[in-house]
Amino acid sequence: MLWKTILVLLGSYLIGSIVTSDIVTKFKKADLRNQGSGNVGATNTFRVMGSVYGIIVLVGDVIKGIIAVLLARWLNPFAHFDLAIIAAVLVIVGHNWPVFFGFHGGKGISTSLGALIGLTPYSLLIIIPTWIIVFLIFGYVSLASILAAVAYPIAVYLFYPQDVYKLIFAMIIAVLALYRHKDNLGRLFHGQEHRILYQNRRGAKEK
Repeated sequence: MLWKTILVLLGSYLIGSIVTSDIVTKFKKADLRNQGSGNVGATNTFRVMGSVYGIIVLVGDVIKGIIAVLLARWLNPFAHFDLAIIAAVLVIVGHNWPVFFGFHGGKGISTSLGALIGLTPYSLLIIIPTWIIVFLIFGYVSLASILAAVAYPIAVYLFYPQDVYKLIFAMIIAVLALYRHKDNLGRLFHGQEHRILYQNRRGAKEK
């Protein structure tokens, strides 16, 4: 039981620590940390390297979250507790603060998406429309991600009302997302955040 628990928890963090964009950018000898927003996530990859590379990074980061949950479900040594809940948190923490890259990672949204696909798939019925609607109205990836993260605990409460552990997980994920987007919140407040859509509008200022 102990070795399975350690393998799941350590493995989840290490899986998260694999920064997909750093692997992809090696092919073009680029460094996202010194370009665009300086972030190593899918959005900055899209901004700096184009849609194809952005999609590759997005998919790779999502897969990390799914793998961590599936690994935990496969090896789970507990009869009455889903270790995938803790594994999901750790894979996101690994993505945000990767040990392989000086603890300088992304903001965790794509990896969070992968984790919740494996853990709370029904929540996507609220999360995905929220993200799309906010993005199409305002044009900000950051704002769409923030509001989707805030909506996540609500979605879990609605679809998994009896699962206290999943609700706690959802609240942790929301807090992590807000914390990782604190700089974006500041730029949004001051009208300086970068827009993907509607760049001619007021406030669509490049960082």
